[in-house]
Amino acid sequence: MLNQRYAAIDQGTTGTRVVVFSEDGKHHSPASVSHKQITPNPGWVEHDPLEILRNIRNCLGSCNVVDAIGLAHQGESVVAWDSRSGQPLYNAIIWQDQRTENVVRALKHDGVEEMVKARSGLPLDTYFSASKLGWIMRNVPGAESLSRQGRLRLGTMDAFFLFHLCGEHATDYNSASRTSLFNIHTLKWDEELCRLFGVPIDALPKVKDNVGHFGDVTLNGNTMPLTACIVDQFAGTYGHGCLSAGQMKITFGTGAFLQSITGHQIPDPKDSGLLPTLCWKMPGEAPVYGLDGGVYNAASAINWARKIGLFTDIEEFSDFPTEPAISRGLAFVPALSGLGCPYWDRSAAGLWAGLSLETERKDMLQSILEGIAVRSAEVIAAMEKVGLVGKSISVDGGLATNHYFKQFLANLLQKNIVTPSNKEMTAQGVAMLARRGLGVERELKINSQYEVIKPLGNDLSHLFLRYQDIISRARNLRQE
Repeated sequence: MLNQRYAAIDQGTTGTRVVVFSEDGKHHSPASVSHKQITPNPGWVEHDPLEILRNIRNCLGSCNVVDAIGLAHQGESVVAWDSRSGQPLYNAIIWQDQRTENVVRALKHDGVEEMVKARSGLPLDTYFSASKLGWIMRNVPGAESLSRQGRLRLGTMDAFFLFHLCGEHATDYNSASRTSLFNIHTLKWDEELCRLFGVPIDALPKVKDNVGHFGDVTLNGNTMPLTACIVDQFAGTYGHGCLSAGQMKITFGTGAFLQSITGHQIPDPKDSGLLPTLCWKMPGEAPVYGLDGGVYNAASAINWARKIGLFTDIEEFSDFPTEPAISRGLAFVPALSGLGCPYWDRSAAGLWAGLSLETERKDMLQSILEGIAVRSAEVIAAMEKVGLVGKSISVDGGLATNHYFKQFLANLLQKNIVTPSNKEMTAQGVAMLARRGLGVERELKINSQYEVIKPLGNDLSHLFLRYQDIISRARNLRQE
């Protein structure tokens, strides 16, 4: 037991990395590799699933022998492939992709959104997997034919990886619950939802507990069990130690995503815009549910600012005036992919308000950070409508290293912002789950310290209200 090692694969939107944890809590990352972002049309985002599969294999090959492997993946992104050849029929369609906007709009017009939400817990949005899988069935050559032959395989990207790594067409309860095809009450694929989106239910993977034996991975002549699978955001929630009702965290990655644990009963979101979600299910236990709220653009807004030339070095996102840009009348709405929680509005577009001849580049950078913080605060405000939010909120991800961002968020919320010194919270969570998948109940000991940012100065709630008015002006700007 003392020498056991666990490989955590963190397969995200921009790259794949592996982090190896040992029983003493020490960890290291022997490999990390990015992959191509494919954007064939405006609003379309794709990845090459075979490229990412190679990256996963290469990352695992750098670890030598481990006792168990855990897989965290990017969630709602989907793949279709031929069970006989294993070849994908098309690129993976990524969670950010908006090609099915017209389909989603038509379904809303038909009045079926409440039925979809009642069964899956999710609103109608291009973010989730169902409309993407339906698009594949209608538009990708060979999909219908393979379906009739019983050779079509559909799933979120974890299912494709598990098929190739372990020889299993499987997914887990958490991943299935992010598709809009899974009934969170019956814990099964829902025939009515599959019919609505045009997805053949027989092509979907078997749904398994989040920990257990998913199969064996053989690399370089060595065979290792894969014992955990989960969406990356929820791996981070587990890694943060958010295991009891009321505990929550926000990950600031490509987007900003908040997860709050509510317990073993499906929560009532109470028109908050938050999503009831199945966080994980352990063998022989009832599922753990929570509430989820997403902001589409966080680090992606920073990357956009770099792309248009606003900055070249990330260090430029520091040393701002203590006076917020919004208090000087400048505000940025990071709706570059629309507005997520609590609006779920793809008609919204990015917006700068208050530009003047005095506005400088540094002011614009400051306003970008504040805009992401305010959108995150809106998700926290939605959470407060549903239940009590504690005095501290755990955060991780790239933006969690920016002091101005965290201090502004703390001042805005009047809450402590807690950041673990260990930056590998997603990998930590999936390593802990992989260990549990071996049947080890005692938790992996992780040595981690925490930075606590306390609110300073005056309450900024009046600025929050001003910002919400500006956000309302960003809606309905995108052409239909």
